[in-house]
Amino acid sequence: MVEQPSAAVYREVQRWSLGFRCLLLVLCLLGAAGGVVSTVVIATQDIRQWASLLLVAFCSILVPIGVGVLIWVTRLETEVRQDGVYVRYVPFHRRLKRFKAADLSEYYARTYRPLLEYGGWGIRYGWKGRAYNVSGNQGVQLVFKDGHRLLVGS
Repeated sequence: MVEQPSAAVYREVQRWSLGFRCLLLVLCLLGAAGGVVSTVVIATQDIRQWASLLLVAFCSILVPIGVGVLIWVTRLETEVRQDGVYVRYVPFHRRLKRFKAADLSEYYARTYRPLLEYGGWGIRYGWKGRAYNVSGNQGVQLVFKDGHRLLVGS
């Protein structure tokens, strides 16, 4: 028998702040423009290296733009339901990951230090366990019966 998911009691979607996303996108576009300029400068000096120039141009344009797009679409979706907590870090998780309520020994809201405890934001593994966070320093600490810990930013 397939278990039907319960309705969400609470739902939150977090994204990087618009200012931060715009700043990163501008930096990535500047990086891509720098790649184009350096490729043109090198090409005017020695056209015989066209294969390596193509590779440099490809990487210096697509990598910064790809990073910018990745940051732009990234979001953290959190749902609290009767049967547990569901988390999805788009685009890295295809569907919501369920953490069963029955597997939790405790949970509580807390202030944390993202850089010191987890090494920053994102999907992180730190000395205090795993963390899914986008920004800020507030979250819900989940402590599982097996001793594992997961912090979900909020």
